Amino acid sequence: KRCLCLPLIFIVLQIFSVGAQFNGYNCDANFHSRFPAERDISVYCGVQTVTLKVNFCPVLFSGYTDSDLALNGHHGDAHCRGFINNNTFPTVVIFSISLATLESCGNALVVSTAQGPNAYGNLSLVQIGNISGYIDTPDPPTIISYLPGLLYKYSCSYPLEYLVNNTQLASSSAAISVKESNGTFISTLNLLLYNDSSYIQQLSIPVAGLTLKTRVFAAVKATNLDKRWNVLMDYCYTTPSGNPNDELRYDLFFRASCDKDPQTTVLENGKSQMGRFAFEVFRFVKHKNQKMSTVFLHCVTKLCRADDCPMLMPICGSKKKRAISEGKQSSKSPGNAVLTAGPIITRSEQTPSNNSQLALLNAPEFHMNTVTSILISAVIILSVISICFFLFSLVLPKGRSSPVTTVSGVRNTAFN
Repeated sequence: KRCLCLPLIFIVLQIFSVGAQFNGYNCDANFHSRFPAERDISVYCGVQTVTLKVNFCPVLFSGYTDSDLALNGHHGDAHCRGFINNNTFPTVVIFSISLATLESCGNALVVSTAQGPNAYGNLSLVQIGNISGYIDTPDPPTIISYLPGLLYKYSCSYPLEYLVNNTQLASSSAAISVKESNGTFISTLNLLLYNDSSYIQQLSIPVAGLTLKTRVFAAVKATNLDKRWNVLMDYCYTTPSGNPNDELRYDLFFRASCDKDPQTTVLENGKSQMGRFAFEVFRFVKHKNQKMSTVFLHCVTKLCRADDCPMLMPICGSKKKRAISEGKQSSKSPGNAVLTAGPIITRSEQTPSNNSQLALLNAPEFHMNTVTSILISAVIILSVISICFFLFSLVLPKGRSSPVTTVSGVRNTAFN
């Protein structure tokens, strides 16, 4: 009996010791009595912050506390440590990294360029911003240690090129789709239309539409975005519908090749968190039977670091401007989101006319042609009559001057 009791006592003591080790935290001894694994860290790449969640239960089992975990070895800085959230299962330690100050805790930002397929399946040079770092435990001050050293690596990749339209069509994109190790800045970008070059009052389109050749001022603007990034408009174009993939389109400008519509002026690009340009309102010919024409504006936009933006701007007006051209179709990279400005409604300067209106408009010209024809005919007839009278007058006197000849002879009795 003593032999049976001793193992039972040992198992009970072990359970109590494990329970004491997880005391106060939402941990399960059956699942969390182990050393940390790769699945114990979750990464959420947001617009303004990168959030890391570390399963705290294996950390406890390994003999550490939450204060032993820090970003990139910055154990002496309280801002680089996480905080406990015991309202979930299992308990987690949360780290929140602000993109505005990510270097303060040793995180690295690397912008790289690589070949990759765009939204249309074509190969393109795609720029990606990668934020990376690690969470670790401190080294002991001794020569040896019986505790394992914990290390969690993380990274977030952000595509730096987006297709931007207006906030009406893109309101749903404001909720970031959170995926592990991937993020997007698209929700910070808006394409806005303004009345004038002051860019203060947004464009108000009258019910009847804008008059053709009205100058419209457009801006791609970033809000709530880390100041390290500038807005670089890559390719802006228009379509008659809100679909940016509409086959019918009219290009306004293309940065890489310096191609530009003559009525379009690029005012600012790559110098701040606002890209600005202006163009004159037009109509699509396909709307010829409509009183008003709709124009939707689309812009493929990059984000570039302030120091890198000047190197991405082409030298327009020189023979070298084509050297950096990537092609219009290659200006869209993976992770595109759609925002479209519009519709810009224009009114036709010509009012439709029905057949009766056209007949009235042409009546004076037709009437004038008829009168002219009658006059010409009358002149011809009078001329012919005059010629006939003249000829008759020449012949008539000769007939009157001829003597009348009397025929004499014997009467023929056969006619009796």
